[in-house]
Amino acid sequence: MSPENRKGSTGAARRPAEGRSRTSPAQLANRAAAELAELLGRPPESIVSLDRTEDGWRVGIEVLETRRIPDTSDVLAEYEVDTDRAGELLGYRRVRRYNRGRVGEER
Repeated sequence: MSPENRKGSTGAARRPAEGRSRTSPAQLANRAAAELAELLGRPPESIVSLDRTEDGWRVGIEVLETRRIPDTSDVLAEYEVDTDRAGELLGYRRVRRYNRGRVGEER
């Protein structure tokens, strides 16, 4: 059955709600990481969290701050990026810095 022939309980054809974002959480997180990289001038290492907020989304992104030898001495930072529901950047902040070799330490 084609989408045009599907009917909802009201008899109207089903359509996405107007104004609703079709951006997937993965796309949203990747977009936030790309915008942070542009602002900082450093590429993200990984996306470490994604949480829905009252106004949109909060994305945790790990960034290499200082490269050292050996690489277990690298300084990493975790940033939180806030976006609106459509994925537009609202703000960001660095929430912690740590050495790559210090696995398992929480904030």
